[in-house]
Amino acid sequence: MSALEKVFGRTAQMIVLENLMKNRGTFTYLSGIAEETGLSHSSVSRVIEPLLAIEIITEKKVGKQIRTFTLNDANPLTGFLMDFYDELGTFLPD
Repeated sequence: MSALEKVFGRTAQMIVLENLMKNRGTFTYLSGIAEETGLSHSSVSRVIEPLLAIEIITEKKVGKQIRTFTLNDANPLTGFLMDFYDELGTFLPD
């Protein structure tokens, strides 16, 4: 159980966000996130939208149908979350 799960519980949105934080700096596909997290493709798609809306993550389209995602390092909220995530790990290691 990760430090985030210990504090906030296990939700699909938290799982997706943590996956993106662990893979920061890289673009990943919806299906890749689903495979890595064990969530269904539809669950990942559903929880990605609110993260896009508040600009914690960014989307890059490849072709007409393929969507890739990464953390939005330009957003101060993302920086705050990353600092919190890193600091939380010092208090509650996995």
